[in-house]
Amino acid sequence: MDSISRDNGIVSNSNIVNLRYMKNRTKLSPNQIQNLTSQLVGRAQLAAKLGQQYGTDRDIYEALGYKKNPTYADYASRYMRQDIAKAIIDRPIKVTWQGDLEIIETDDDTETAIEKDWVELRDRLHLKSQFTRLDKLTGIGEFGILLLGLDDVKKQDDFALQVLPGNRKLMYTKPYSQANAEITKWETYARSPRYGLPVEYTIEINDPGGGSKSVVVHHTRIIHVTDEKLESDVKGTPRLEVVYNRLMDLEKLVGGSAEMFWRGARPGYHGKLDKDFTMTTDTKDDLQDQIKEYEHDLTRILISEGIDLDNLDQQVANPDKHVDVQLQMISAVTGIPKRILTGSERGELSSNQDKAEWLTFVKSRREEFAEPNIVRPFVDRCIEYKVLPESKEKYNVTWQDLFAQSEKEKVDIGKLRSEALSKYAASPMAEMTIPPDVFLKLFLGLDKEVVDQVIEAREAHIKEEEERMATPAEEEIERQRVEKEKSEE
Repeated sequence: MDSISRDNGIVSNSNIVNLRYMKNRTKLSPNQIQNLTSQLVGRAQLAAKLGQQYGTDRDIYEALGYKKNPTYADYASRYMRQDIAKAIIDRPIKVTWQGDLEIIETDDDTETAIEKDWVELRDRLHLKSQFTRLDKLTGIGEFGILLLGLDDVKKQDDFALQVLPGNRKLMYTKPYSQANAEITKWETYARSPRYGLPVEYTIEINDPGGGSKSVVVHHTRIIHVTDEKLESDVKGTPRLEVVYNRLMDLEKLVGGSAEMFWRGARPGYHGKLDKDFTMTTDTKDDLQDQIKEYEHDLTRILISEGIDLDNLDQQVANPDKHVDVQLQMISAVTGIPKRILTGSERGELSSNQDKAEWLTFVKSRREEFAEPNIVRPFVDRCIEYKVLPESKEKYNVTWQDLFAQSEKEKVDIGKLRSEALSKYAASPMAEMTIPPDVFLKLFLGLDKEVVDQVIEAREAHIKEEEERMATPAEEEIERQRVEKEKSEE
């Protein structure tokens, strides 16, 4: 039996084994074991009710083949093997971490100690790459961790020790998924600020000689990252959980359409035996051999005596509309525009509205997840261990400006502004209808500072032209005066 029934819920045997394993390896009390069991039972009961209609007479999940309680292995396999599942995880992460990631302490041009050391640490440990991997591993499961490889670890057992105050050096960082980082000890002291949080982890570390080994690690050497939190601060919601059914539907549609085409492209045949023909055993065997050779591409000719073979009608349907519905549902719940999700965000297929919404989504993701859950905890821990110098002022995390115009966009905008300005200047009544400063601000979209500079330059140019035009006239008047005086003499 793969499972046991309890209070109309299903509790996996593997979960029971895990509880026994945790009880043997950790200092969980009987009450905590009971609470964990209750949580598992509660989740199983909730999962058992999914898809039920008319009481228990109809189970949509069972009829459609949906999993009621997907595991980490299910999400990981989807990420590894299904294109859209990978896009859901990777697309936001790729844009989130693109560009420079800076720590700024002051607004002036003077580089402070923490700013300088951060750049050295970031480049030496390739932190952006590490944070990107950590982000992915966190999203696949309920949490991810970043192991801090500090210089106080001399042997494997030292990982289990708390990091003591001192000037530490960070040698490396390693991200791990939920599958390879098990929480094996929790804080049970109710008055502790860390009550209910992990104390120790058991991490499966790849052995350079092959295989892996379990290492106990103290929480002070771990950056624990959780996304989509609800009640728990330790475990969040996997990013593929809410779209798991849609991913299964897409697998059916895309795979089914391919199978449909494969079978439809090689139509079946219907044989009609002539009423005056008698099929012998040898004739039947010969026809079967021909059909096998035809199906396996050994020959493309069928010779049938006394039998008329007709093609069966092909049944091939276009899955575009059905696939599009699934993608729209995924886009709606993930916040990823469908154009971005399907990879058509470039060139003539791009949508300005989609782009603006997408960049706003990524900006929010930076501010609400990446910075408070990954970057700042890492920097704060480095300051605590004196890997980085203490910040004299409150530091800021600065990201690449997502809304900054590309060079092509700047050229295109400049071209449009030049054309508009040329038409405005060519119209003799334009300035009387719309003053230049109003035109520059409202129609060309220039800010006040730039408008003031343009108006100032324009007035200076007009004054210079007036002076230049006035000079010949004054010279002519003077010449005429001199000639008049000579004639009077």
